[in-house]
Amino acid sequence: MNIATQTMSTLCDLTLTEAADAVARGEVSSVDLTEAAFAAFDLRDDKLNAVIWSEREASLEAAAALDAKQASGAALGPLHGVPLAHKDMYYQEGRLTTCGSKIRADFRPAYSATVMDRLHAAGSLTLAGLNMAEFAQNASGHNTHYGDCHNPWGYDYCPGGSSSGSGAAVGARCVTAALGSDTGGSIRLPASMCGVSGIKPTQTRVSRYGVMPLSFSCDNVGPLARTAKDCARILSVIAGADPMDPTCATEPVPDYEAALTGDLRGLKVGVPDNYFLEDASPEVGDAFMATLEVLKARGAEIVSVSLPEMDAVATYGAIVSRCEGASAHAQWMRERPGDYALHLSGRMYGGLGIPAVTYIEALSRRGGILKTFASEVFGACDVLATPTLRWRTPTLAEADIDAGTEGAVAAFMEISINTRPINYLGLPAASVPCGLDNNGIPIGLQIIGRPFGEAKVLKVSDAFQADTDWHKTKSPVARII
Repeated sequence: MNIATQTMSTLCDLTLTEAADAVARGEVSSVDLTEAAFAAFDLRDDKLNAVIWSEREASLEAAAALDAKQASGAALGPLHGVPLAHKDMYYQEGRLTTCGSKIRADFRPAYSATVMDRLHAAGSLTLAGLNMAEFAQNASGHNTHYGDCHNPWGYDYCPGGSSSGSGAAVGARCVTAALGSDTGGSIRLPASMCGVSGIKPTQTRVSRYGVMPLSFSCDNVGPLARTAKDCARILSVIAGADPMDPTCATEPVPDYEAALTGDLRGLKVGVPDNYFLEDASPEVGDAFMATLEVLKARGAEIVSVSLPEMDAVATYGAIVSRCEGASAHAQWMRERPGDYALHLSGRMYGGLGIPAVTYIEALSRRGGILKTFASEVFGACDVLATPTLRWRTPTLAEADIDAGTEGAVAAFMEISINTRPINYLGLPAASVPCGLDNNGIPIGLQIIGRPFGEAKVLKVSDAFQADTDWHKTKSPVARII
């Protein structure tokens, strides 16, 4: 590694859009950025355990090829030369994809995910596969097979799951962005806990072809990055119809970055008077109320809204994800039951016990509940604002349900109580940092929009970041140079 420590730190402090724009202006090379990323992982990942595999030599060769392409005068994509790393569940032809599991420890797919092809076509390169909850099925960041991932703000604390390595790697400023997936909060939770930005798009907004499935009714693909602007650029690249995924929406993809005007005048931000703030810890409540003042100063109108059928949303969402997860794993559960972590076996075998009629009821009521929710909530406001987590981030020990720690099941389940309902409804939602709890771990602001309302969600998130510095604050691990 021939990059100086100070240069490494400077390059790793760039956001994704800053890095891509610097490459486009010829101010920095892809090789420089790639060397800096690997230097950061070398220095910081022993505190994180964010990486499952990496390919240094191949990545540097890819970076050199991208620099040569730029030197030739060829047209450049919006992510040209930017090194990224992703949750280890995105298929790339011939490259390892473990899905955080023992079962797929040696899996090398014969084809690539559409989102990976789009990222590479836009000029990015992939350095590594990042740690994750086994088969994307926990909210805490525990992993029996590859070791638990750790929070860059506090080694003992949960980094959030299931995209734990993505949140940790971005929060430690090893990479500028990483793909995660979100079936019950798995982008927004690590974004919140690790102090970064992330967006779960509308259900079907982004192709899931070549992505490890969990729940086809609730799975979503999206980015974690330093800023809402970074998320907007990546989402513009990966969103849109895909002939390889018949469930992918054909809705036109807007220019998400162009929507980031900072002007919230006339925009109504809804604050729920039920569910999302119930019994919230004081530090979370205080941070959330402070965010509303920032949005008001930007011109937004804050309105109180009542959310319909939240008990049904929470109940039906759990039924759908458990049944579909059990279905996706049914064969392995019969053939290799001992290769799953204890908590994962408990979750999936429970799904097998849910009657088919109950699952069908949960699915069949979804459309009607969404219609009512959209009419009553988004008839009164443009976006909904809530805390991403109601309570402080627990430690890994407090949420370790496999260890049988007292209170662990409650702590584990409480993590995603504010994110799971959004997956059942299929709505877009972002999380951006808005404070620190009493333990110095980040607090997240969740912005929720109407279907295909990602542009407005990102607009509000970006406007908040224009007047706050939470997204600029370095985690303790990011300060290691």
